[in-house]
Amino acid sequence: MDIVICKSKEQAAHMVAGLIDRAIRAKPDTVLGLATGSTPVLMYKDLIRRHRECGLDFSRVRSWNLDEYVGLPPDHPASYRFFMNDQLFDHINIDKANTHVPDGMATDFAAAAQAYEEGIRADGGIDIQVLGIGSDGHIGFNEPATSLVARTHVQTLMLQTRLDNARLFFGGRLEDVPTRAITMGTGTVLDSRTAILMAFGKGKAPAVAGAIEGAISHMNQASALQMHRDAKFFVDEDAASLLKNADFYKAVYADSDLRSLED
Repeated sequence: MDIVICKSKEQAAHMVAGLIDRAIRAKPDTVLGLATGSTPVLMYKDLIRRHRECGLDFSRVRSWNLDEYVGLPPDHPASYRFFMNDQLFDHINIDKANTHVPDGMATDFAAAAQAYEEGIRADGGIDIQVLGIGSDGHIGFNEPATSLVARTHVQTLMLQTRLDNARLFFGGRLEDVPTRAITMGTGTVLDSRTAILMAFGKGKAPAVAGAIEGAISHMNQASALQMHRDAKFFVDEDAASLLKNADFYKAVYADSDLRSLED
C-alpha cells in the first residue's frame, strides 16, 4: 500500500484528482468507481476545474458508484444519484448513459445486484475505485462483520452509520435515513485495478489506523485493502494521527513518484 499523509484535505483532493486526470488522459475510456459523502467533494470540484480549465475529457469515461439507499428514487435530494449529478456529472462532459448508480427502487434486489456485477465485468472492470471510510472502518456500505469477499448486495445499516449520515438529510432526522442500502461488496472493491481511499479528520483516525496497521478483519472492512494489488491511502494529518509508523510512511513517500502529484 501507498500511504500519503497530506498537509490538508485540499492537498489530498488535488493529488487524487491528479491521479484520475493522468489515468483518463492515458486511457480515455477509463472506468471509474465513485463514492459519495463529504470526503470526495473537494476532489470532484478539482476534476470539474480540470475539465473546464485544462481540457480534461470525460466523454468516453464510464463510472460505477459504490452504493445507493434502498427506497430512495434517483430524484430524491438525499439519493446518491442526485448527489453525483449535482456534485460532478452535471458539470463535466460525461455521457450520463455511461454513469451507473445502484437502483434503490429495484423490485428484485438480488437480480439488480447480479446485474450490477455483470455490468462492471462487461465494462472491463474498474480501473480506479475511489473510497471513503466510515468511523467503524466500513467502505461502501459494507458494515463490520460483512464478508470480505461479498459482492454487490443489500446491506442493513448499523445505527452509527445512520447517525453519521443523518446530517446529509434535510432536517438531520435519524428517522429519515433508510435502514438498508444496495452496495458493492468489499470483494467487488478488491477487484479494482487501483483503489484510492481518502480520509480526513480525527474522527477517522481509529478506522484509518486499523485499516493500515491492524489485522485484516471483517470488523474493519477497509483493512481488506492490505490485500489489494494497488491500494493508495490519502489522509490528512488528523486522520493519520494514530498511525504508529507515520514517519516511515512519510519517508517512503519522499522517495516516491507520487510527489509529482503535488504540482
